[in-house]
Amino acid sequence: MSAAPSESPSSAAGLKARIAPHVVLKLFGITAFVTVFFFAYFLLQRFPLFRVTVIPLTAADRLIPFQPGMLWLYLSLWGYVSLPPTLLTTRPQLYAYGWLAGAVAVVGLGIFLFWPTSIPATTGVEWSRYPGFTWLKSVDAAQNACPSLHVAFAVFSAVWLDRILRTLGGGGWMRPLNALWCLGIVYSTIATRQHVALDAYAGAVLGAAAAAVRPRVLK
Repeated sequence: MSAAPSESPSSAAGLKARIAPHVVLKLFGITAFVTVFFFAYFLLQRFPLFRVTVIPLTAADRLIPFQPGMLWLYLSLWGYVSLPPTLLTTRPQLYAYGWLAGAVAVVGLGIFLFWPTSIPATTGVEWSRYPGFTWLKSVDAAQNACPSLHVAFAVFSAVWLDRILRTLGGGGWMRPLNALWCLGIVYSTIATRQHVALDAYAGAVLGAAAAAVRPRVLK
């Protein structure tokens, strides 16, 4: 088992010291996880086995306007979720993280398998005016909606990243930044009309439930 580095994460040396251990395992693990996840995700999205349920709008959806500028924040999830495993320093920690992240994916995909969902087709947005969204809609249709795995993985990653920062001296300004980034991603799922509020609520519950499991390797 590798010893956790003693450097503070606020320094460049401290960050490098946390990234370096098991870097090949990290790169392979993250790449393999994302590849398998998206294969299953898009397979279920393209070929639902049961009737698709449309998730209704709520007051929160009517309150939050469409904001195309939030697209970059929405897409930033895929960099954000790579931070916790990248900053873990031992194999047991990486394995524990992988198993719990896998549990989020399995539960979410299992729900999509037996209860396919989508957001309402009519959102009042003329998508052809927004080239970035035209591409996004062609790749990620508005299905596999509830729970939002975008939100689930954001919340799960935020909790793990906060634990890492607290373990290494409190994290300073990075802990509030971590929380704001997570909240921004959650908000962007509604502001970009990729999800509705009920999807976000359910995703937050799923991510928080998985993150509530604190493996011994982090104590």
